[in-house]
Amino acid sequence: MTQQQLALDPGFGGVIVGNIGAIALYAVVGLILMVFGFYAIDWTTPGKLSALVRNGAPNAVIVTASGLVSMALIIVVAIWSAQGKLSEGLLSALIYGIVGIIVQVAAVRLLEWVTRLDIGALIESDRFAPASVVVAAAHVALGLVVGVAII
Repeated sequence: MTQQQLALDPGFGGVIVGNIGAIALYAVVGLILMVFGFYAIDWTTPGKLSALVRNGAPNAVIVTASGLVSMALIIVVAIWSAQGKLSEGLLSALIYGIVGIIVQVAAVRLLEWVTRLDIGALIESDRFAPASVVVAAAHVALGLVVGVAII
C-alpha cells in the first residue's frame, strides 16, 4: 500500500498569489469600464439614469442592467482571448471595453432613430414598457457581436 503525499507542489503559493493579483486587476478594469459605460449611457440618454435606477423605474433598470451585462460579456471575452497573458488581457479588456461602450451608445441612438422610440420617456416611465426589452436586447446583442469579434 502506498502513502499519498499531502505536500503541495513547489511554487503553488506563488501561483495562487499571482492569480489573486490578476483577479484584482481584472476586477478594477471591469469596474472602471462598467462605471464608464453606465455614465456613457446616462450622458447620452435624456433623464438622470442614476436617479431613475435608484428610484426603481423599471425600464431604466432593465436598460441599465442589460448594458452592464453586455459590458461584462465583452470584458470576459477579452480576458479569455488573452490566454493567460495578464498584460495583454488587461489592455485588450480596456480597449475592447471602450470600443464596446462607444458601439452600444451609437447603436442605441440608431435604434431610437429607426424605431422612433423616445428612450428618454421610456426610461423615465414608472410603468413597465415592453419596448424597454427591445433596447435591452440591443445592448446584449451588441455585447455578443463585439465579444465574438474579439475572438
